[in-house]
Amino acid sequence: MNPAVMPTYGRTDVQFVRGEGAWLIDHHGERYLDALSGLGVVALGHANEAVAQALTHQSQNLLHTSNLYRIPGQERLAERLAIISGMDNMFFGNSGAEACECAIKIARLYGHNKGFSDPTIIVAESAFHGRTMATLTATGNRKVQAGFEPLVSGFLRVPFNDVPAIEKIAETANQVTAIFVEPIQGEGGIQVPDPTYLPRLRALCDANDWLLIVDEVQSGNARTGAYFCYQHSGILPDLVTTAKGLGNGVPIGVCLARGAAAEVFKPGNHGSTFGGNPLSCAAANAVLDEFERLNLIQHAAEMGDYIQAQFRSHLAGDNRVRDIRGMGLMIGVELAKPCTELIQQAFERKLLLNVTADSVIRLLPPLIINQSEADLIVGTVCDLIKQI
Repeated sequence: MNPAVMPTYGRTDVQFVRGEGAWLIDHHGERYLDALSGLGVVALGHANEAVAQALTHQSQNLLHTSNLYRIPGQERLAERLAIISGMDNMFFGNSGAEACECAIKIARLYGHNKGFSDPTIIVAESAFHGRTMATLTATGNRKVQAGFEPLVSGFLRVPFNDVPAIEKIAETANQVTAIFVEPIQGEGGIQVPDPTYLPRLRALCDANDWLLIVDEVQSGNARTGAYFCYQHSGILPDLVTTAKGLGNGVPIGVCLARGAAAEVFKPGNHGSTFGGNPLSCAAANAVLDEFERLNLIQHAAEMGDYIQAQFRSHLAGDNRVRDIRGMGLMIGVELAKPCTELIQQAFERKLLLNVTADSVIRLLPPLIINQSEADLIVGTVCDLIKQI
C-alpha cells in the first residue's frame, strides 16, 4: 500500500478504474459485481449518465459560491426533499457524520432553550452515527471509540428496540432532550426493530416534549423500498439525517427538521463552507430525477423481497445460518459464527460485499440491480456459506 496515505483502512489490494452500473472494472480489466455500492452510496450504479451530465453542466458554469449567497440548486433540492419527507427545512453538509452532528447540535440547543443545564440525548447500543467526536460518542461500538477518550458527555445509552428501557429513563431523567436512533441498524448488523418501535418512540417523545431524531444516512434515499425508512412506520420524526445515496458518490449530507426543531437554529448557530454547493446539489437533483424516472423505490422493494426469498429458499434448514433479514435492498444474512473471511473469499470470486458485527453478511447493492445480477449475488453467497 502507498505509505503516503494514512493507514486508517484495511484496504483490499485492487484499483478500480471504471464502473458500469452494478459492476466495477479494475486496472487489469477484471469485472466485479458490486453488492456493496460503495457502502450504500452508489444507488444508481456506477457512471450514471444523468448524474455525469448534471455534473458536467454545473462544473462548466459554477462550482462554488459559499452559503453567504442564495444557491438555486440547493433551494430546489430543499423544496423537493421537504415534499418527499414531510419536513419543513434543512441544513446541507458534506457527509452523514456532519448531518448527524447538526442534529445533535439542534437537540442540545433545543434543550438549552428550555433551560436545561445538561441536555441529554438517548442513543442505542450497537448504533453507528459517524466518526466525529460527538457522533462517535453517540455510536454504540466500543471498538471504534477506544483510544479517543474523553468522549463527549450528554448521552444515555439503551438497548436497541427496547422501548421499556426508555420509558424507565423518562420516569427519572429530567434533562433528556431527544431520542436518536437508526430505523434499521446498518453497521450493527442489519438489525430491524419491531414494527411498533418508531411509533412508540414517537409517542414517548410527544409525551415528554423530546425530539425524535432518525438517522437515515444508510437507510434513506430509497434503500429500503420507501424514500425514507421511517415512512414504513407512518410517523414523522422531528429531525432526519441522510447522506450516502443522495449524491450517488458526490459528497452531500442533509439534516432535515420539522416543527419546533426547524426553528432552533438562527444565523450564526451552524455553518459549512462546502455544504450544499452548486455541484453537490446538481448531483442530488439528478439523483432524485432518476429515482422518479426509473421508479427505483418500488424496484428496490421488489428486488429486496426477491433476494430475501431466494436466500430463504436456498438456505432453508442450514444450521450455519441464524437469520436472514432486511428491508428493500438493505439485507443481512447472519451466520452462527464470525465469518469475516468471506469478504476475501467473495472478492476472489469477483463479488464485493462486507461483513458487519463479525457474523452478518451485509448486502447493499445498487438500486438498479436486475434479476440476473441478484441471482449471481445469491448464488455466490450461498456457495460461500455452504463451504464453511
